[in-house]
Amino acid sequence: MPVNSDPFASTNDYFAASAKDRSSELTAALADKSSGAVICARGGYGSTYLLDKKFKVASPRPPIFLGYSDITSLEIYFWQKYRWVTFYGPMVAAGFDSGANVASGYDESSFRAALTETRHGWSLNLDGQSLVTGDARGVLLGGCMTMVESSLGTPWELETRGSILVLEDRGMKPFQVDRVLTHLRQAGKFAGVRGIVLGEFPECEPAIEGSPTVRDVALRILGGLHIPIVWGARIGHTPRPMLTLPLGVRARMLARGAGKLDILEPAVIA
Repeated sequence: MPVNSDPFASTNDYFAASAKDRSSELTAALADKSSGAVICARGGYGSTYLLDKKFKVASPRPPIFLGYSDITSLEIYFWQKYRWVTFYGPMVAAGFDSGANVASGYDESSFRAALTETRHGWSLNLDGQSLVTGDARGVLLGGCMTMVESSLGTPWELETRGSILVLEDRGMKPFQVDRVLTHLRQAGKFAGVRGIVLGEFPECEPAIEGSPTVRDVALRILGGLHIPIVWGARIGHTPRPMLTLPLGVRARMLARGAGKLDILEPAVIA
């Protein structure tokens, strides 16, 4: 059987539909003036297929766009191409399905603040632990770590200078996290970063008891940056109620104790 050279033509394999159809549906949803938000159903795989020259969005005032995990690719694209603020938080089948303020659910307070506050900033308790203490100010950017890495070398590669960088993921061995963090370091993605917020990295235990953990790896690679770092925040892939983070807004990070983020400006307008 000949291999189809056009990925936009296939509905086979592990995709819900062809990239062409998914791109068209997303474009239509973002352009729908009767809707104020696009909330992703789940992360899954395949969002990078939409980041082609055929995928275009012209709206100067986008709706709320909410999701996490592989949705990071779209959020990076929207930021780099259009400077759109997006929201890193719960999805229909990954957070909302479990409910508010429960395990594997979502944090209701941060969700409401991110999507409804139009006049002031607000604060988020990260409920992690500070690896390197200090304070930092910058634009909140990032998301799923492997998707941040996958933007390298593309026209929409995430520019991280001046940011408070969010990195989280799941299901990786410590050496795999080491590989990604080293790649990001060698690519210069930590140069000029003001602070780093790391997730919990569930299902990332070392294969051999007593071997370095992901926390150990993160501290070894990132500790020498001498910037504030909070580990274990309940963001993205977390067994705790998931926080909603607005990406693309100015924030202040306080790396002391369990860590805190002050969002310094509204993420939505009335």
